[in-house]
Amino acid sequence: MIHIKTQHFSLNRILLLAIGLWPYQKSKFVRLQVIVIYGILISFVIFQFTALITTKCTLDFIIKIISTAIFFSFYIIKYNMFWINIHRVKNMLEQLQDICDKLKDENEIAIILKYGNNAKHCTAIFTSLAICSTFIAILMPIWPQICDTVSHINGSRQNHTIYIVTEYFIDKKEYFYLIILHINAVMCIGATTIIATGTTLLGYIIHVCGMFKIASYRIEQAMAPKVLENINVTNRTMIYKKIFYAVEIHRKAMKFANALISNFEGSFLLLIILSVISLSLNIFAVFRNALLRNKEGFFLHLIAMNIIFSFLLIGNYAGQEVINHSNHIYFTAYNVQWYVAPLRAQKMILFILQRGNKTYSLNIAGLYVPSLECFAMLTKASISYFTVLQSMQH
Repeated sequence: MIHIKTQHFSLNRILLLAIGLWPYQKSKFVRLQVIVIYGILISFVIFQFTALITTKCTLDFIIKIISTAIFFSFYIIKYNMFWINIHRVKNMLEQLQDICDKLKDENEIAIILKYGNNAKHCTAIFTSLAICSTFIAILMPIWPQICDTVSHINGSRQNHTIYIVTEYFIDKKEYFYLIILHINAVMCIGATTIIATGTTLLGYIIHVCGMFKIASYRIEQAMAPKVLENINVTNRTMIYKKIFYAVEIHRKAMKFANALISNFEGSFLLLIILSVISLSLNIFAVFRNALLRNKEGFFLHLIAMNIIFSFLLIGNYAGQEVINHSNHIYFTAYNVQWYVAPLRAQKMILFILQRGNKTYSLNIAGLYVPSLECFAMLTKASISYFTVLQSMQH
């Protein structure tokens, strides 16, 4: 018996519980938790834009504000997309559980367990990377104070520095640690949100790939040479059933993937557009800080750039895996000895071959298909916008 929530999404459950987005947990405390998190995230983005009111605006300054503000807006978008679709997140978990409950073949159970473990390992790896990145980002503003305390080089206290530009309309020196607390809270909540929501969606996609793999396995078993050598009444019935079940799970996988895209379609499009803009701005900020020899600003924007780049790469790689697994079903159906099978079985195989002529992919609003080719296109677009910004400096 496979328990999706406890076996494959156990770490996702902990992360989602931490930010009030676990769909099976509804209480007054969770509602309060959501309100507080929204307040912390939205207020931080607002306080970044208020810096444009009190500071003389130059191109470098505007780009610095917009690049960080858009980056932190990702946290709000990702949090909001899960919160407003929380019942759909729950429904998709239950659909996966229902599909797994209907698996009886030990090899098919082993396949879905393998893909479920892959999803769990991905979550663990990305969580570890997020913890390291967040820890480095949190240390940056207070590192000079730590070095000063340890080394005792200076008798006086070093100046407080906050590398993310904000305007709280208060004395920054006096309330330095309160401002740092707000920034650190945003980073921790944001990192948890990105990892929790992102790995949950990735887990869904990995399970779709697992279902495609099971469909290929069922076709191979139905059309095995030993079965086709002796086609009697029993074998004929078994062939029909296995091919029917292969078509059925193939259809369920596509239905599940289409539902996943349609549930978050608007948010996905917004994230893609903002990712390209933010990546371009952060590349520009990295380049400018390198020229000005501003190490703190350089590393801050470098971390943001790497996070966005990784986000685009992982999302498009997952889309590419769906395409590859879908194509594998077509290749499997084409390579088996379908012409030796009974006529009814041939018609069912022909149905799969006809479906395979058109590559199945995750299509976002008919505008974007996640794949490695599209990832290269987005990266190229980001670099092009960076060169435009760079040319404006001269």
